[in-house]
Amino acid sequence: MKIKTAKMTYEEALTLPQTAHQKPLRQFFLLRFLLLLVSLWDLWRTHFTYRLIGIEKLGKNEPCLILMNHSSFIDLKVAARLLCTRPFHIICTLDGFVGKSRLMRMIGCIPTRKFMTDVTLVRDMVYATKTLKSSILMFPEASYSFDGTQTPLPDSLGKCLKILKVPVVMIRTEGAFARDPLYNNLQLRKVRVSAEVEYLLSPEEIEEKSPQELNDILKEKFTFDYFRWQQENKVRIKEPFRADGLNRMLYKCPHCQTEGKMLGQGTTLQCSRCGITYELTEYGYLQLISGNDNDLTNRLQRKSEASETYMTAEHTFTHIPDWYKWERECVKEEILSGTYRMEIPVAIYMLVNTDQICQVGEGTLTHSRDGFHLTGCEGKLDYHQEPLASYSLYSDFFWYEIGDMICIGNEQAQYYCFPQDCGDIVAKARLATEELYKIVKN
Repeated sequence: MKIKTAKMTYEEALTLPQTAHQKPLRQFFLLRFLLLLVSLWDLWRTHFTYRLIGIEKLGKNEPCLILMNHSSFIDLKVAARLLCTRPFHIICTLDGFVGKSRLMRMIGCIPTRKFMTDVTLVRDMVYATKTLKSSILMFPEASYSFDGTQTPLPDSLGKCLKILKVPVVMIRTEGAFARDPLYNNLQLRKVRVSAEVEYLLSPEEIEEKSPQELNDILKEKFTFDYFRWQQENKVRIKEPFRADGLNRMLYKCPHCQTEGKMLGQGTTLQCSRCGITYELTEYGYLQLISGNDNDLTNRLQRKSEASETYMTAEHTFTHIPDWYKWERECVKEEILSGTYRMEIPVAIYMLVNTDQICQVGEGTLTHSRDGFHLTGCEGKLDYHQEPLASYSLYSDFFWYEIGDMICIGNEQAQYYCFPQDCGDIVAKARLATEELYKIVKN
């Protein structure tokens, strides 16, 4: 899927009118039916099945809040099938409205800006449930998982539940991530997809619990590991491209500690600096394999001596989320020691309204203990974003088929920054944002 873009100067982008707020529209039944029809082909191809848990507690016409984990683009198609019998509104990122704002509103979408405080969104959700008598579909993680495990939930979610005062239902998918992980360049695998629909909380239970207690319940429900799921259920992925792009997420070599020199291609992940090579097996494990030498141990020792890096068995990973977690700990150590700093050249796109994404020039994006600092457009752009501005980062791989992307900004404008020839840093930027937020907040 692509997005409408237009080249213009930074000054021209600033003169564009802001998108005016509009109340949610009542969902058009025919468009809901059309959404279901266009979803059926993919659902049939994945042999989609689902299971209901306690849904009999939910009234036929009772509005509810549906929380769904975010694994891949098929999530919306799953939701279209499961919710086709009731009107529902979808919380959607504002850039999803670009070039098709009217259609998105008629489908029932409510726009928001990812990882930004949005009081208007809560008012829109109340209006949809109380006035339009519609349910709300929300992906509270806001972004796709990079490593197949949960991403942070906003602390405000518990308060939102208490404001809405409607039942909470959860949809959890299985197989969606394995079929189309974000790192894999939109290449689909042959994997069955299923879903579990569970009645989670009644209005009475929400009333009697504190926001923090509600957050704890949701955090537990949004805990998963889809690589572990693949392994335990012996889901075989035979596609020869299953490791393509894996370096986007596993950007740091655990043996020579070098960043940005990993390459995921075919079924293997290799470090171009020390030569270490892993194979991503058909069942989702990482397997350390030898290169040109028959004796892997001796080869590792030679590489270790050459780079003066000590390599241990504890840094030989078999599970992708363990590797990603180790990268998170490395970033945290950099922040605590005061050595973390990212300064990269970027192409800058800008969202002012939903007519198009404005391609406004080039610049430099810096991330440090002080937060983000974006400069560019021949010295005309100078934007700062404090560490406490957001608990996570809107970052993506192959965003709308343009490239890997980091997004920062505020209500006036969002800046989509595409790193230029500087290795894989998008995943590290998200990890650093999350860890920096926790460190500064505490």
